[in-house]
Amino acid sequence: MFENYVVDSGYDEMMRGADSPRDAYVRLHRTLADFSEPELHTRYRMAQSIFLRQGITFTVYHDERGTERPMPFDFIPKIIPAAEWEHIERGLVQRVKALNAFLEDVYNDQEILYEGVVPRDLIVTSEYFCPQVAHVAIPRRNHIFMSGIDLIRNETGEYHVLEDNLRNPSGMAYVYQNRYVMRKVFPEFFRDYSVRSLATYFTDLLSALQQLDPHERQNPTVVLLTPGMYNSAYFDHSFLAQQMGIELVEGRDLVVVDRVVYMKTSHGLQEVDVIYRRIDDAFLDPLEFRSDSLLGVPGLMDAYRAGNVAIANGLGNGVADDKAVYAYVPDMIRYYLGEQPILPNVPTYHLSNPEEREFVLSRLPELVVKQTDSSGGYNMLIGPQAQEMEIEHFRKRILGAPHKFVAQPTVQLSKVPTFVGGGMRGCHVDLRAFVIQGEHTTVFGGGLARVAMKDGSLIVNSSQGGGAKDTWVLVDG
Repeated sequence: MFENYVVDSGYDEMMRGADSPRDAYVRLHRTLADFSEPELHTRYRMAQSIFLRQGITFTVYHDERGTERPMPFDFIPKIIPAAEWEHIERGLVQRVKALNAFLEDVYNDQEILYEGVVPRDLIVTSEYFCPQVAHVAIPRRNHIFMSGIDLIRNETGEYHVLEDNLRNPSGMAYVYQNRYVMRKVFPEFFRDYSVRSLATYFTDLLSALQQLDPHERQNPTVVLLTPGMYNSAYFDHSFLAQQMGIELVEGRDLVVVDRVVYMKTSHGLQEVDVIYRRIDDAFLDPLEFRSDSLLGVPGLMDAYRAGNVAIANGLGNGVADDKAVYAYVPDMIRYYLGEQPILPNVPTYHLSNPEEREFVLSRLPELVVKQTDSSGGYNMLIGPQAQEMEIEHFRKRILGAPHKFVAQPTVQLSKVPTFVGGGMRGCHVDLRAFVIQGEHTTVFGGGLARVAMKDGSLIVNSSQGGGAKDTWVLVDG
């Protein structure tokens, strides 16, 4: 399968050369050599079939071929040695701790803004800043129950943080399904490896939610609030609720009476202590935010302010994971923790700054430009891959609203061999690592490895043609 594999520019995580695997991949490479090409094709089709039968899909909007797609899956895992993971883990814990301190500060005393470490205008004018939660007593002062931190490796193999997701990070269900399919279809791959198990993390997830209970009951009622089955991440919502053993509810299943949230059941109303919400801030409460929302719960914010219910993740978290605020996270780490960042950022230019804007506009064909309020790989310019017309279109958009854009150097994401078109090809990959904050901070032993399966693409999002791989964190020794 690797006979025609090409190791070209950038960092290949599996191969040093045409037939020279890196240490962590030596045994996997040897196992792959035992398979015939027809057998790999058969097992590959079997894996795709399992995803389809189990309804493991994602949604692509604005596509004439339909919205529901089975998640593309590749069977070559991303392998992370134990020592490498220990470094990543420490960096993630440090970063989330600083981001949580920032959210607590920015909705209370705003000391970091008064001292000018983070520009005040950047925060208070952000569409994600939520004055409704200013000075609200957050249980355990925990704004970030779950975060999804996107990591990349650059040309030398060094890990960088590409993005922080602190609102409703999705994808954890796919992490488990990837592992399930790998063990079912390719059990031989695990023969020579000791891979960190995922089995205990649902217990950690539920425990972290229960610890947010403002009443500190022994067995609090926790629910997962979903927009419903037409949401692109509904599979993620239903899978997590099922595995944690909590109720999956929609807004119409909840009601607020005397500033207390209740769930409607066949036995009457049952008080709710913690809501793991997968609905955006704007739709949570039509009395406080969008009055036309049919997804939320009228009066929910009043119950929240009264301290009668906990909402995870916290409202207003988007002000900390905005692409423009991202550049200041290393400063937050130094300010709140007195430490140097363990995981570096990708250098970022703020286009609201005249000097940085002039520099970026003169080098648009070389850079990546992102709209600060977009996600999913949309509203991006990848200069080296763009046509002149697209570059000029972005130039006009930047000049019209420079505060809505940031720019970064074009980082050649690392590659992992991927089974595409009946053969192996090096495809760009990133890693979404999940961090759970409860009494203790837990980093999931693995994550969602997303791979750009379109030829030459740097965009790994499933909505843009990307797929997923299993992520193995090796047990030391």
